Amino acid sequence: MSEEIPFRDAVRVWARIALMSFGGPAGQIAVMHRELVEERRWIDEPQFLHALNFCMLLPGPEAQQLATYIGWLKNGVKGGIVAGGLFILPGVVAIMTLSIVYATWDATPLLTGLFFGLKAAVLAIVLDAVIRIGRRALQSPAKKTIAAAAFVAIFFFAVPFPLIVLEAAVGGFLAFANVNADPPGRIPERRRSLWVPALFAFLWLAPVAGLTLTLGSNNVFTQIALFFSRMAVVTFGGAYAVLAYVAQEAVGHFHWLTAREMLDGLGMAETTPGPLIMVTQFVGFLAASRSVTGLPPLAAGAIGGLLTTWVTFMPCFLWIFLGAPYVERLRSNRALSGALSAITAAVVGVILNLAIWFAVHFLFREVMPVRSGPFRFDTPVISTADTAAVVLAAISALAILRFRANPMLVLALSAAAGMALKLLHLT
Repeated sequence: MSEEIPFRDAVRVWARIALMSFGGPAGQIAVMHRELVEERRWIDEPQFLHALNFCMLLPGPEAQQLATYIGWLKNGVKGGIVAGGLFILPGVVAIMTLSIVYATWDATPLLTGLFFGLKAAVLAIVLDAVIRIGRRALQSPAKKTIAAAAFVAIFFFAVPFPLIVLEAAVGGFLAFANVNADPPGRIPERRRSLWVPALFAFLWLAPVAGLTLTLGSNNVFTQIALFFSRMAVVTFGGAYAVLAYVAQEAVGHFHWLTAREMLDGLGMAETTPGPLIMVTQFVGFLAASRSVTGLPPLAAGAIGGLLTTWVTFMPCFLWIFLGAPYVERLRSNRALSGALSAITAAVVGVILNLAIWFAVHFLFREVMPVRSGPFRFDTPVISTADTAAVVLAAISALAILRFRANPMLVLALSAAAGMALKLLHLT
């Protein structure tokens, strides 16, 4: 355990980091590195990378978990709670506000144009994520094969994301099961108590059990709690992998929202502080607000959105407080590393599926579902291509992929262009 810092200073710095955490996990990790390593020297480079590697092994948003881990490292459990909690608080407030605005004034031309422009830029950002992650993760023919198989499975056959993760994990684990492990690192003697992870397990699972027992499995609040709890366990690979799973289930299975609305939610998450996974709060809001709950739609939506956030992030704290004292032992296990490496490769294929799925539903006004034998996918109706969407998405992609423009700038300019096009009745 490294030297503690004054708790008041920690709260102030974590609040500052939270308010600057735009731009997805890469940007958020860069902000933490600048603030904590370069400027304040609260943690050195090897410690930072060590913490980041651990968090990338876990399901869930790695940037938020990195904040929680470093907070724990510097100030114990209270530091981890404050760091991880503050990291998501601005996003909770921003997404809830935008969800209410969206549900109330979605039909106004300016708001419609705003989200039209955001979706064009988001497509370019997701495509950029596929390329960046692919370059890092697919460094062998075997990993490229895993990625391709994962894409085919989820895009053409609608194989559930958890099953893809499980199969990749088992294959990677077995491939390295007989490889000798490195000597395990020493387990810290302090802070090994299990009461903290047990508390977070209770905070996570008690509401889920309570809703299931009192409202039944068909109630929308129970469905939200169960689905997003399951998501929190299987979503390795960062926010874009999570979104592929959410899109597959929330749009295709539960019918809580449409594909275009899912894109709108991602646009919200890309332009507000906090983890991209905060888009799930928007999904939970729409799901509950459109269901028969006996509550006013906005009240039901607010409860559904906050419930989603609760069951999404409580497991993140659990993983950190459970695993942090044992990081070295986990990292030295070759079989475990092989499993996680295979999962990362599969995630590339899943994110490619997300990019194509979003493109099909944004660039074309109509799609045709293909349901033949084991095939389950949507194909675009070419004659319904939206010229304005194609042009704006192409310009956004050129700016990000070719000229490496700042994604936030591209989002802002694309949103402005979308509003102008809508006001001029060009889309």
